[in-house]
Amino acid sequence: MSWTDERVETLKKMWGEGQSASQIAKELGGVTRNAVIGKVHRLGLSNRTTTGAAALKSEPKAKPAPKAEPKAKPAAPKPAAPEMKTEAAAPPKSNLPARKQIIPAGQPLPPQPSANEISPEALAKVNEIEKKAKKIGLMELTERTCKWPVGDPATEDFWFCGLPVQQGKPYCEAHVGVAFQPMSARRDRRR
Repeated sequence: MSWTDERVETLKKMWGEGQSASQIAKELGGVTRNAVIGKVHRLGLSNRTTTGAAALKSEPKAKPAPKAEPKAKPAAPKPAAPEMKTEAAAPPKSNLPARKQIIPAGQPLPPQPSANEISPEALAKVNEIEKKAKKIGLMELTERTCKWPVGDPATEDFWFCGLPVQQGKPYCEAHVGVAFQPMSARRDRRR
């Protein structure tokens, strides 16, 4: 369908009469309501304030001569509102804990308190195991490899342990000893 001069004139006439885009599309045939709306916008006809029926009713057939309007008395000035001073209220105090600091990617993490709570024997065992570790990458992990991460993920020196896992756990024996601690040991450290 192309917009011929005749079709554009029909569109302008119907739009000026206040016809809806749907009605214009039916009359023209072969175009959708959206096509009519798009053409109206491209032609710059979109600022229509009244519908066709309202426009016909609101136009008087003959305009009566304007009557001289009496001069209005000036309005009395309104009294000024009293000035109100406002001060910023203090933020409400909350019983919620303070938010933790967000560390951007690539920045080293601060020392974790749990690292200090691990027994020296477990740490010694982990250090020995990590010397024997396979040092594999993420894509080399399987169900049977230890998934304990070592190093900073933002650096090239990051790797996973890769040793055989303990039955039903995601880590090797040494890393299970660090990751899963008995309940009594955790309770004792808190005291």
